[in-house]
Amino acid sequence: MRSAAGFAAVAIATLVVSGVPTNASSAPAPKRPSYEAAAMKALKAHPGAARAADGQTFQVRETILDKDGSSHVRLDRTIDGLRVVGGDLVVHQDRRLGFEGVSQTLSRPVDLPTTARVNGRSAEAKALAKNKLNHGIRRDEDAEVETELVIDATRGKAPRLAWEVISAGTQRDGTPSRLATYVDARTGQLIRAEQQIHTAEGDGQSLYSGTVQLDPNLDEGKYWLESLSRGKSWTSDMNGASDSIFCTLFGWGCRLGSQITSTDAHFGDGTNGNRESAGVDAQYGANMTWDYYKSAHGRNGIWNDGRGALSRVHYGQNYVNAFWDGKKMTYGDGDTTKGFGPLVSLDVAGHEMSHGVTQNTANLTYSGESGGLNEATSDIFGSMVEFYAANPNDPGDYFVGEEFDVAQHDGFRRMDQPSADGKSVDCWRAGVGDVDVHYSSGIGNHFFYLLAEGSGIKTIGGRQHGSTTCNGSTVAGIGRAKAGAIWYRALTVYMTSSTNYAGARTATLNAARDLYGAGSTEHNAVASAWSAVNVL
Repeated sequence: MRSAAGFAAVAIATLVVSGVPTNASSAPAPKRPSYEAAAMKALKAHPGAARAADGQTFQVRETILDKDGSSHVRLDRTIDGLRVVGGDLVVHQDRRLGFEGVSQTLSRPVDLPTTARVNGRSAEAKALAKNKLNHGIRRDEDAEVETELVIDATRGKAPRLAWEVISAGTQRDGTPSRLATYVDARTGQLIRAEQQIHTAEGDGQSLYSGTVQLDPNLDEGKYWLESLSRGKSWTSDMNGASDSIFCTLFGWGCRLGSQITSTDAHFGDGTNGNRESAGVDAQYGANMTWDYYKSAHGRNGIWNDGRGALSRVHYGQNYVNAFWDGKKMTYGDGDTTKGFGPLVSLDVAGHEMSHGVTQNTANLTYSGESGGLNEATSDIFGSMVEFYAANPNDPGDYFVGEEFDVAQHDGFRRMDQPSADGKSVDCWRAGVGDVDVHYSSGIGNHFFYLLAEGSGIKTIGGRQHGSTTCNGSTVAGIGRAKAGAIWYRALTVYMTSSTNYAGARTATLNAARDLYGAGSTEHNAVASAWSAVNVL
């Protein structure tokens, strides 16, 4: 296996009910903090953050509570009683209900007349007439049409007073349709249409995963390579451009690239000759990673608040790497002269997105042993995403990046035997914190493989894996699902920014105790797997 530095950088609540004297039943229940009221108060105290405007009100949609007591209150916005589409926001508060900021896409206060010049009946007729926005959807003539005056503030454009016309019907492939068409209430111009039946209505021909289902967004007469059901995660084409030094150093002036669109909900052709193909892999990888974290750990995206992230493809010239920069994932096209294709394989997408999860949980420092744990975390969850997707074109295994290694199909790293690449470390030793984090990650990768699969030789995903231990012991695996749950809880509950390998042993033991009990098979397996890589 050729060596390379690799890639740049279910929450469980337990309720314990104690026995109480029978006469305690009349005691008043402890008062629950009013997260919603505090959020409303915070918006009033911070009008700039709220994008304050005359006639503006908010309605709470949901409240998410973190284990540390922090809260995230999601609200919908109205102006003069009109729903602001795209005006929703999330108020973040610490455990003491202190204001920590707002997430929203609205960039400025909404300031526009709210009296329609075009009546609803005219707007409805315009929306229901055959036009370039309906993509041949067959309307159900007997179904009631719903028309509502709203403010359309989507896509960061100047807000417009609009009629939202909801019509039912059938899409071309037989899928039911609930089409929302927006008509400018001042001019009568068709603005956009949005399909509200969120199915895998599109597909893509990927480079590495075959034909995959996508759920592109129908808007402005074309399909956008994004996923509304996953926080509006989206993919763009950098067209060979790179970030400026100002973006790298200060995080501003960054290029977003051109969003990938299609006229027919089909993307790519499975070859590098079609620029959409790499975008299909990146979007598919982001979708599967989102779904894995949601299904396995109850996490709602990188930030756990429902926001999606951007994936940029075709970055730079012959760039053999991928990275997470704190806001988005970016993928190079590789270099075929060195045997590497575009770095958009499923496990690499899971790897990069998991850097974001780490940053927003333990925030492991990207140097020393904590840096090795950071990289190991991304390798671990990148592999778990690959297993979760169960794609026959890219079956789950513990090789990292084998798909874009078009020459040898070994990838950058392997978790069962990290040292096979000639540089990664199998066993902990003094001074390992001075090793490059991509190679010191081998200790965490080796531990996880032993915990999940055990020692010895076996075939996984059609590939032979073989793992020995550093102390000559035999380790029995507990399975990937349990191993993943333990690592995720350790990361999100017990690890901190400077956790080293000894600290990771303690963190995972604590996590296994919480999940499966002290002295359980799983708890003992964690101890055995760490000892097997010399972390005592």
